[in-house]
Formats: sequence, structure tokens, C-alpha cells
Amino acid sequence: MFHHIWTALLYLYGLLLNSIYQCPELSQLTTEGVDGKEFPEPYLGQWYFIAGAAPSTEELATFDPVDNIAFDMAAGSAPTQLQLRATVRTKQGSCVPREWIYHLMEGSTDLRTEGRPDMKTKLFSSSCPGGIMLQETGQGYQRFLLYNRSPHPPKNCVEEFQSLTSCLDSKAFLLMPRTQEACKQSSS
Repeated sequence: MFHHIWTALLYLYGLLLNSIYQCPELSQLTTEGVDGKEFPEPYLGQWYFIAGAAPSTEELATFDPVDNIAFDMAAGSAPTQLQLRATVRTKQGSCVPREWIYHLMEGSTDLRTEGRPDMKTKLFSSSCPGGIMLQETGQGYQRFLLYNRSPHPPKNCVEEFQSLTSCLDSKAFLLMPRTQEACKQSSS
């Protein structure tokens, strides 16, 4: 009898803690866009990768040799496509170009990466000016990525991102060193 009462009390205590210490709700982007512009128009152009967070360091390992990444997002050849070009500056100083296509999912801002059917990307707003947050999920991984229009956003933006993702069970955090200048985008 005592065991059942103790279990019930612990359960109620857990419910109370969960109601007090809830993570802020993420605000997923909508197709309505910003400033009267329909998605994806407000998000086209230059972006910089600022930080990443994930449940484990393995999910961020792909960024270990990276100093910084600059992206250019453009409309694709079809209305449901986005063309993404990146220049990756490695810690050794070389520039590595990357390119891929996102497919827009009808009626949402969810993205699918061409050639990677297991990968899904969700876009979330950021309270940081000029910022956006992505959640990538794929086969065996999940990570949150912070991007900004500026290569050096305010420090509180990064702190807020880290706090939010920590609340969402991300124990690993990676801040891009950005000790070198971003590589120039090649024109194609």
C-alpha cells in the first residue's frame, strides 16, 4: 500500500515539475512568409551557419573540421525547389563548395533534400534579428542549426539558442569558430 502511495506522489511531483519547467514552444515558419512576402522569398539570399546542437556530439561531428560556412539560398528551377550553395571554410583554410536542392513540401515550410529521402528539415523562427533555426532529422540523427544574416550575431542570440536546445534535450553544442574570413561564393 505504501509503495502505491509513494509511486502516486512521485508521479504527481513529476507532473508538477513538467508544468513548471516546460521548454518554450518552437514557432515553425508558415508559408505566409514575412512582411507580406510569401515563403520562401524572405529567406532567399546570404546566410551564415552560427551554431549547432544535438543530443550527442556524433550528430555534430560533420562540422568538426569547419571554421565557418556561408550559404546562398535561391529559387530553384521549379516553384517547389530551393537551390542552396555553400562555401565551407575548413580550419586548415581551404574553401570547399557544396550545392544541393531542397524540395518544398506542399502547404508547409518543411523541406526535403534531393537525393536524401531520409532527411527532413523543419524551419523555425528565431527571436534573434536576422536569424532562423533549422531542425534536421535523418536516419539516426537529429540536430538543431542556427543561421543568421550576419556572420557575427549578438552574443545573446547564441546563448538563447543554446538554452532552448538544451531544454529540448540537446546535450552537445557547437559554435562555429569563425576565426577566418568566409569564402567567397562562386558564381555559376
